[in-house]
Amino acid sequence: MDDIDGPRGPRGKRDLPSPYHQDLSGVLRNLNRRTRWGRDRLANDRVTAAFLAAGMRLLVRHLGPGAQQRVNSERLLLGSLSQRRVAEEFAGNPRPFTRHGNGVSMLRDRWKLHSDFVTDLIGFAVWRENYRPEYRERRAANIKRLVHGQDFVRAVHDIAYQHTAEGVELPSVRLGLALMTAAEGDEEVTRIISTVYEDYLGSWKKLYTVVMRERRLRLRKGLTLDDLANALSAAADGMTLRAIGDPGAGVVDHDNRRSVMGTVALAVIHSFLEPDDDASGLTLEQAVAARFDGQPC
Repeated sequence: MDDIDGPRGPRGKRDLPSPYHQDLSGVLRNLNRRTRWGRDRLANDRVTAAFLAAGMRLLVRHLGPGAQQRVNSERLLLGSLSQRRVAEEFAGNPRPFTRHGNGVSMLRDRWKLHSDFVTDLIGFAVWRENYRPEYRERRAANIKRLVHGQDFVRAVHDIAYQHTAEGVELPSVRLGLALMTAAEGDEEVTRIISTVYEDYLGSWKKLYTVVMRERRLRLRKGLTLDDLANALSAAADGMTLRAIGDPGAGVVDHDNRRSVMGTVALAVIHSFLEPDDDASGLTLEQAVAARFDGQPC
């Protein structure tokens, strides 16, 4: 089965679009091979990439953006990823993806259990490389604005709008949000989501550290960098979920390129951080008590 479609490994699939052309050996953990070499080789097989592409199209069709799936459908959440549907979608793959052969048997050859395929597809779908190619370049520009820009408030609003508006449109974000509640008790999916957040928050914490250093800011007493990252991340998740579920709520204002997330981000920054040369030394609770009760608690 492995030799059905020519050379293997990243070198044999350079013509595939991003991120399918990349090394997937660290992403696909449930392939049906006994040895590490066999699993790595199969992870970079063109047919394996073709099944992932088929699964991703089903996810987009099912979860959106633009999905027309009824909530009370029997295919709620991941039910659309049946073996038969994946095989049918595989047969309709666009070029340059493979689409010939017995889809069901080739799928079973690669993943002994269909649940293994679904788990690997989830891991691939939320993999950081599935974000838009320009993400890294834009992130570098955003860092420059936040660190050296003259209008910090505008930069925060612009970045918050971009982040929320793009999150609404990204299947990987939609899937991640859906899985956070639906996958409770599934240790493998929980591990995937946890790994994604560790990587995601790690990159943001690096950004916050640079901004704090260059802007000469410090965290309030009692707060940590993890607190700041978790607060902003949780707010962003909530804003994205609200924008998806209730588009008319005004969480994202496309006409003015603003979002409520920008306002919340500024509030968190203002509450969590203080100037190095004018720090009060108060915890957040003490600062709030001083404002509302007239003295620190």
